[in-house]
Amino acid sequence: MNAPTHAAHLAPLVQARPVPQAFLDALKARFGDNCSTALVIREQHGRDESAFAPVPPPSAVVFAECTQDVADAVRLAGQYQVPVIPFGVGSSLEGHLLAVQGGISIDLTRMNKVLAINAEDLTVTVQPGVTRKQLNEEIKSTGLFFPIDPGADATIGGMSATRASGTNAVRYGTMRENVLSLEVVTASGEVIRTGTRAKKSSAGYDLTRLFVGSEGTLGVMTEITVRLYPLPEAISAAICSFPSIEAAVQTVIQTIQLGVPIARVELIDHNTVRMVNAYAKLGLREEPLLLMEFHGSPAGVKEQAETVQEIASEHGGNAFEWATTPEERTRLWTARHNAYFAALQSKPGCRAISTDTCVPISRLADCLLDSVAETDASGIPYFLVGHVGDGNFHFGYLIDPDKPQEREIAEALNHKLVTRALNLGGTCTGEHGIGLHKMDFLVTEAGEGAVNMMRTLKQALDPHNIMNPGKIFR
Repeated sequence: MNAPTHAAHLAPLVQARPVPQAFLDALKARFGDNCSTALVIREQHGRDESAFAPVPPPSAVVFAECTQDVADAVRLAGQYQVPVIPFGVGSSLEGHLLAVQGGISIDLTRMNKVLAINAEDLTVTVQPGVTRKQLNEEIKSTGLFFPIDPGADATIGGMSATRASGTNAVRYGTMRENVLSLEVVTASGEVIRTGTRAKKSSAGYDLTRLFVGSEGTLGVMTEITVRLYPLPEAISAAICSFPSIEAAVQTVIQTIQLGVPIARVELIDHNTVRMVNAYAKLGLREEPLLLMEFHGSPAGVKEQAETVQEIASEHGGNAFEWATTPEERTRLWTARHNAYFAALQSKPGCRAISTDTCVPISRLADCLLDSVAETDASGIPYFLVGHVGDGNFHFGYLIDPDKPQEREIAEALNHKLVTRALNLGGTCTGEHGIGLHKMDFLVTEAGEGAVNMMRTLKQALDPHNIMNPGKIFR
């Protein structure tokens, strides 16, 4: 498979369907001021954080305030066979929100209520527009927290739709493990429920798992029940610099293989440390760095940290520094989460083409080191961060959007990286999803038979192909 460019991905997919005026009139009659056709609003809802060039925006934006609003909007869209694209906060990275076949956007940000906190059962039910930071703020008095942290303050609906992950996944899992049940509006406008608040079930097909990660192509989630976890009695964060990326990665591999229950472990390469220092006014050593966090009892945290420090020293780790106060930890993790913006600022006017591969932990060094060598040789500036505790890492290739040759080089690097990950038993996307960008890789990873089965499911649940069409597969 040749390395496709963004343009090559996008051009054949932009096939906008006509949106009848009668449909827009019906939307206006039903939703009034909660339906906007203003260009600036439509453009805002027709893009995400991907590096794709803009396409024509959706024809209208519906601001849903309840499940019935979503059901009515989808039912009208089905009547006129108009595409529907659910919208959270627009932080997706693979073109999920682009209206490549036209249609309307359903903005779910006003559906932002925490509906039920069941602290005794360690669950909470929310509307899809609740963000992860909002959720943790509203439940902090219970002594519980929701651990999935993709970096951006994404909505729970968006995180469920893309099967999001993030910095805590090495200990707490991804959205796949943490969504218990859903309320979903199907392509026909019917409201269904999947799953329960029980920890396990053997009742029928696992429809919850089917919708989690479906990227809005099967239905619109309107209620989500997720797991909560007790706040750790003690939390300690540490940073440790290394003479090479290989030394840092080997430290992580040995830590995981020994069963140390580390909560977070993030790799930041020396390029990114330099960018973060300039952006956040920090004084970190400009060497490959691991940012780690330990959760548990005071004694348990101390034991974990001492074990990891001993492993790190065996691999040349030095400058082990602790951040024990909440303010110090927040400062470090904020710097990590701002790595993307620090990188963009390092090359004004650039765009970042972000990669997202994940491999078995034993193959992490093989995949990462070869990819670093290729990228260094290309001359394209980049940043590198990774949730390396579960084998997931990201390059951000910094390109001038006005120079097609830079985009082509970045796409070629991404193609080589994903191919390498697949050959090592990994996946083309650990957490960003398929969207527009990874469709061909999905066929390589899963095979034609599995992708055809996905198409069959899509056709059965959405026969008129109105739910976020043009995403996941062609």
